Amino acid sequence: MKLCTSIIALLVGVIPASALAETPTLQSTIGAPDDFKLSGSMRLRYETLDGQSRAGFRSEEEMLALRSTLFAEYDPGAVRIGAELYDSRSWLSKPGTVLSTTDVNAVELVQAYVGAEFGEPFGKGSKLGVQLGRMTVNLGSRRLVAADDYRNTTNGYTGLRVDLKAGSGINATAIYMLPQVRLPNDLPSLRDNDARWDRESFDLQLWGGLIARPNTMFGATAELGYFGLFERDRVDAATRNRNLDNFSARLIRDPKTGRFDFEIEGIYQTGTIRASTVPDAAVLDVGASFVHADAGYTFPGKAKLRLSVEYDRASGDEPGGKYSRFDTLFGMRRAELAPAGLYNAVGRANISTPAIRAEIAPNPRWDAFAVYRAMWLAERSDSFSTTGVQNAAGTSGSFAGHQLEARVRYWLVPSFLRAEVNALWLGKGRFLKTAPNAPATGDTHYLATSIMATF
Repeated sequence: MKLCTSIIALLVGVIPASALAETPTLQSTIGAPDDFKLSGSMRLRYETLDGQSRAGFRSEEEMLALRSTLFAEYDPGAVRIGAELYDSRSWLSKPGTVLSTTDVNAVELVQAYVGAEFGEPFGKGSKLGVQLGRMTVNLGSRRLVAADDYRNTTNGYTGLRVDLKAGSGINATAIYMLPQVRLPNDLPSLRDNDARWDRESFDLQLWGGLIARPNTMFGATAELGYFGLFERDRVDAATRNRNLDNFSARLIRDPKTGRFDFEIEGIYQTGTIRASTVPDAAVLDVGASFVHADAGYTFPGKAKLRLSVEYDRASGDEPGGKYSRFDTLFGMRRAELAPAGLYNAVGRANISTPAIRAEIAPNPRWDAFAVYRAMWLAERSDSFSTTGVQNAAGTSGSFAGHQLEARVRYWLVPSFLRAEVNALWLGKGRFLKTAPNAPATGDTHYLATSIMATF
């Protein structure tokens, strides 16, 4: 904490007052041409955690993470050619750390694509976009397919994306992707920040799409989606051979000052999965589900205060019968459930959680939010969310605990340098205190301070 605070103070101290008025960007240094885009970023974050809630890890953790990106795109008009380099590194980890490929992925060309747009291919007002190659992808609610931003590393995909906008306003997106497997994935290499090219192969495939219609009812957009996932053992790693079909329906009315907003989404997951990574393990039928609902109101006034109530339920695995633990595939978690990073304890699996959220954005320079949620297991014999804590007998109850989190962001230099603080407290409930493998570490405290430069 002291290290990151000192770095922020140093950076702020050396920025001259004139920099507050105008900060050069990479785009401006090359003359701001219309057909070429160049941008980059650097984010330095210090995280600390005590009272570990995940099974099998250290009771206290700290991490200093640096993520650097460089993006370039050439667009002469007929086609677009783009690339983006990510360099994600981490320090301060100790033996028994939670460090993984969500924290480290050094020197990786996450994006390298060719794209093109076609005007009015299917009549007046229509538009068609095609993109091929390596890319980051955020689709729909981002609960199944996303490029995570809070995490120190992101999700990359290699394949084809097609976007269609009809003259009637209906939008559709279709994808066929080979998700990139981040490498290296062994702890010694991760601790050394070793660089190795990420791999995509037909051993892991993702396909599907979304169709959305705005102003369907109550001024809300209706969306239907399907995504399929195929996975099989790789030469260097055994998997659970997931073969999943995901059907989703969503209705969303975006927040706007002086009115109510809402979102409802349901996802049903079917298919097959192997009982374990052992090659001859039994193959189980899948029947899992997820539901999200929220309703909010944005008050008039300078504070832009929005209050909302939320509910999320992701099914857990029940004894016997179908495999019913929901799999969020490549979905984000930070936007609605909890931070990733060192905390990473609450995700879209075996959880039932109502929440109350407050958000403010008084001016363009700063914003903040705070969320309180109570958490139960959807199935008491399965492990709770992403903690790995489990009581197979189901005798530790179903209440996991109370979670209170908050975030504040402030532009130290507008459009260039932004500071951010994330804080979280998890008051452990009966389950996280008494389950057989629950860490006896008391309540969980998580703090992350960061500074990010965009240029």
